Amino acid sequence: MSTLSYLDALVLGVVEGLTEFLPVSSTGHLTITEKILGLTVDDPGVTAYTAIIQLGAIVATLLYFWRDIVRLLLAWVTGLRSTEGRSHHDYQLAWAVIIGSIPVGIIGFVAKDFISGPLRSLWVVAVALIGWSVAMWLAESRHAMLVSRGEERGEGSVTMRDGLVIGLFQCLALVPGVSRSGATISAGLFRGLDRLTATRLSFFMAIPALTAAGLFEAVHEKSHLKLLGVGQMGLGIVVSFVVAYASIAWLLRFVSNHKITAFVWYRVALGVLLLGLLAAGTVSAT
Repeated sequence: MSTLSYLDALVLGVVEGLTEFLPVSSTGHLTITEKILGLTVDDPGVTAYTAIIQLGAIVATLLYFWRDIVRLLLAWVTGLRSTEGRSHHDYQLAWAVIIGSIPVGIIGFVAKDFISGPLRSLWVVAVALIGWSVAMWLAESRHAMLVSRGEERGEGSVTMRDGLVIGLFQCLALVPGVSRSGATISAGLFRGLDRLTATRLSFFMAIPALTAAGLFEAVHEKSHLKLLGVGQMGLGIVVSFVVAYASIAWLLRFVSNHKITAFVWYRVALGVLLLGLLAAGTVSAT
């Protein structure tokens, strides 16, 4: 394992910031980018680095949604202390986020070696990019049907069951190529939430999931990370923060008027291209 260059760190930071919250799979894109840069994609240090630079994206989320986060925290605390507080929809929303964040933490910890090992293959990324595109298309189809029936729900109607279902879908994003936001937004649409509410809930659930993953990797793989370079890690985190903040603002505007199937064609094209390159032996899977 060699030291990560500052150019590598810059490129990976940009890719992380651009793709973390778009339904195109940040892990999949980082894996592809690492391969292009000549890095060993299943190297423990490289795998840990891709998790740690997510912290920049998380800080961007915290800053962008700080008012919502404070509101939900206050509602949750108030609900724990009073019956009246428990009737407020923000209390239910806060619990939905908490409950929805538990499954991915458990599965991610139990299956860590499998996720960072065998799943870190470009074959997996290619198949997942194409396969989950079908799920995104089906989610939008169901959403259109619910809208036609007048059954679409907003943020004020989010339940703990919604949180659990979306949290279970979030576990699928542990497979590189699926996309955490693609999985959670699709789950929200399947549950009848409007597109903006599903996207905002996806952001809220990203905070505990990605923070836990980043901090765990920082502690667990600290010896490998030192070899990659502390300065390079800092650069990657800062760059991912700046780019992710802009991506959050753009995506929220985009989903207000566009379907997430707009990303399906890109995902399928990238997946097919990747399968072709792998089959031809132009690139190796790991």
